[in-house]
Amino acid sequence: MLNLGSGAPAPAATDLIADGSQETFMQDVIEGSKETPVIVDFWAPWCGPCKTLGPAIEAAVTAAGGKVKLVKIDIDQNQMLAGQMQIQSIPAVYAFVDGKPVDGFMGNQPPSEIKKFVEKIAAMGPEPDNGLDDAVAAAEEMLEAGEAADAAETFAAVLEEEPAHAGAYAGLVKSYLATDRRDQAKALIENAPEALAKDPVLAGLKAQIELLESADEAGDAGQFRAALEADPNDHQARFDLATALLASNDTQGAVDELLELFRRDREWNDDAARQQLFKIFDSLGPKDPVGLAGRRRLSSMLFA
Repeated sequence: MLNLGSGAPAPAATDLIADGSQETFMQDVIEGSKETPVIVDFWAPWCGPCKTLGPAIEAAVTAAGGKVKLVKIDIDQNQMLAGQMQIQSIPAVYAFVDGKPVDGFMGNQPPSEIKKFVEKIAAMGPEPDNGLDDAVAAAEEMLEAGEAADAAETFAAVLEEEPAHAGAYAGLVKSYLATDRRDQAKALIENAPEALAKDPVLAGLKAQIELLESADEAGDAGQFRAALEADPNDHQARFDLATALLASNDTQGAVDELLELFRRDREWNDDAARQQLFKIFDSLGPKDPVGLAGRRRLSSMLFA
């Protein structure tokens, strides 16, 4: 099975802040900073400024959401380590990245400066691994570049790791459509996990497949235009004309004809014009200009 990573939840604050010691310094700080930057706060119970700095730096580390960790070391309990680190006054703060000290400061600092310091250290860490989402984004790029077969393999691999990943599921459907495997795309939608039952992207792809199936049976647009010239109220001819226009990729023309049909008789054939318009709008997606304009025109008719 292809291991593409996982979307683990953000670590709890207790995972980000720990009390350290000279016995655990190598593991907590030196080794730990090879994965995530570590800030070390040297303090003591009798240190007044430490009582202000401590909560401020803890808050900033927590706000960083796992990009940096904090190890607090009481110098009274760890005098040997404090000597090795040449701690001469406290509070003293050092930051470690990849096992090495990279920055630090002594004395108290205002919260704004502490926040900047923590953000600076957090930015020194490795780029976050978004795992499955990164794989899906890469597969989407393949699909746009015309590499539908390779994209399908990646989408399928993601679904092995997370069967209800919405992006991968929709991507695999689109890959099937791009490679003329409509039956497989249709079956995939029909067997979608319950968690994806109301996914708007899948709903749009389902509508697209239904429109493609209608287009397979579309006749010649010319004959339907001729029928409408003879009788503008031939609603079946207008509906069939819209289907023929869809088959020839004239989506705007199809929307115009269906809106005209709805204007003339909104209840014709069990509201067929409006239902077909909704399928087209769903297939186009929420930002398509043809769909947006068509929705506005339909709404104005509904509420006129």
